[in-house]
Amino acid sequence: MRILNVSAGNTSYGHADIPFSAINNYLWTNFQTMESATLEFLRRLRLNNNREWFNTHKNLYTAAREDVIRLIESVTEACATFDPEIAKTDARKSLFRIYRDIRFSPNKDPYKTNFGASLGTGKGSQTAGYYLHIEPGKSFAGGGLYMPETAALKKVRQEISVFGKDFLSIIHNANFRQYFDGLDEENSLKRIPQGFEKEDPMGEYLKLKSFVVFHRLPDEEITADDAPENIARIFRALQPLNTFINTALT
Repeated sequence: MRILNVSAGNTSYGHADIPFSAINNYLWTNFQTMESATLEFLRRLRLNNNREWFNTHKNLYTAAREDVIRLIESVTEACATFDPEIAKTDARKSLFRIYRDIRFSPNKDPYKTNFGASLGTGKGSQTAGYYLHIEPGKSFAGGGLYMPETAALKKVRQEISVFGKDFLSIIHNANFRQYFDGLDEENSLKRIPQGFEKEDPMGEYLKLKSFVVFHRLPDEEITADDAPENIARIFRALQPLNTFINTALT
């Protein structure tokens, strides 16, 4: 993963007037944290990625899936303090299937070795949202808009070109920078796309094909008692970027 670094700043553009204390003071005692057994299941699946093992240990998969669903429910409940849309997430429907599509892949392993969930938007949605990825040693929380269709991509680029200062104030914000190093630069163009001036001061961002960020979550953090609180903080820092993107798409 290549990251497009940005300079740290201290602006607060786009952040709603909901302090983190509102999240801190919520009823965390009602939230469910994830069990370490869920990560252990994924480790074992990685070593035994075949249908015979999976079917024999289907009970472990079912328990792990329910564990992740409880975590998602706790996270979305915590996020209700600042984003009503994510609070509407159906935890079960937000989870991606564990079964891989191997029809055109040289990798014939039948199962994913992670749990992934799209929060605040439907799967495959052309709007910005949040994403939670659970995998031993590779978990992360993040979001944004991933590989949008051509029309949507053009709208976001135009918004960045016209409202560059607003965009920079979001990604330079101290709270944003606390969790995210910068925008993912993977698959970006080598040249500024057609329809934009070559000297556009926002040129490096116009080259992007996705507008996404990630924050790594070590295993001990994803299973910690305060995991829902921590993930909610990460999503709270991401919200202004999502709002900027979705404004461009409306």
